[in-house]
Amino acid sequence: MLDTVQLGKSGLRVSEIALGTMNFGEPGRGHQGDWTLSYEGAKEIFRAAIDHGLFYFDCADVYGLGASEEVVGRILREMLPREEYVLATKVAMPLSGAPNNGGLSRKHIMEGVDASLKRLGMDYIDHLVIHRHPHGIPFHVETPIEETMEALHDLVKAGKVLYLGGSSMFAWQFAELQMTARMNGWTEFISMQNHYNLIYREEEREMNPYCEKHGIALTPWSPLARGILTGAYKGSLEGGTTNRSQGADKNRTESLYRGAMDFQIAGRVGEVAEKYGKTSAQIALAWLCNKPAVTAPIVGVSRVEQLEQLMASASITIEEEDMNYLEELYQPLENLLSLGMS
Repeated sequence: MLDTVQLGKSGLRVSEIALGTMNFGEPGRGHQGDWTLSYEGAKEIFRAAIDHGLFYFDCADVYGLGASEEVVGRILREMLPREEYVLATKVAMPLSGAPNNGGLSRKHIMEGVDASLKRLGMDYIDHLVIHRHPHGIPFHVETPIEETMEALHDLVKAGKVLYLGGSSMFAWQFAELQMTARMNGWTEFISMQNHYNLIYREEEREMNPYCEKHGIALTPWSPLARGILTGAYKGSLEGGTTNRSQGADKNRTESLYRGAMDFQIAGRVGEVAEKYGKTSAQIALAWLCNKPAVTAPIVGVSRVEQLEQLMASASITIEEEDMNYLEELYQPLENLLSLGMS
């Protein structure tokens, strides 16, 4: 069974691993449509999660262009009383070509959250995450951060949202958002959902230390580097063995992972996994769970057995010499945020 942990300095408690729901929804709909599971496929994964003490679920309005929220909301309403799970969803990414149907303006934040609540069939969102910085949303104008932070605060005061989280951005941007909220008496963020794994560790320079110092929970996305750290690519991005790695989403993987040492590091994960009698996926996730300030990595799965393996990662302790062995090949990379949106 997974342990329960506190999310940052808040009173909110979550499971030590979160289930990502990007691939649940309506097959063929949205950017991940060629590897999406429908309601029936998703439901058995949720049942396995709940049976093993996982009750923290991460969604977004843009996943399946709303279809994920519809499926996730339906499953959770059927399986658990509202007080027994924690649901995160996100706002910001464009949902259509309409000028205001995306971004972090007051208009879209208010309308976007109302639309999410309707799709989810819920009265409130436990944990609302902004899906990038207000100045980093594709195809949208820069929005004053005061406008964004006050709108988010108003949602909290209205009871539609209970806690706030941020996602990938520069540390200075996150600090600026936090200070703007503090100076105005608005609600601050309790978490940072950033891009962090064994082959992309640029967040160790600034964002992770900032969050650790200020008691902000880290809930990293892509902990397995989209399958590279599980061995799913067999040594190169041309060797994908899953629907996701062979489909249209491959372009996204290529844009995120361009390090010269990526597959050599993945090879070491396999070596350590053999030493511990575990899978590569378990060791890659255990490495992350052993890092300071990491509270609840977000994992995505397509089968129950994958989830069951990953949930066991939280209890694996990797010896210091093996942690060093996993880390020593890493070479500095250009921060993906400097190239555009990570």
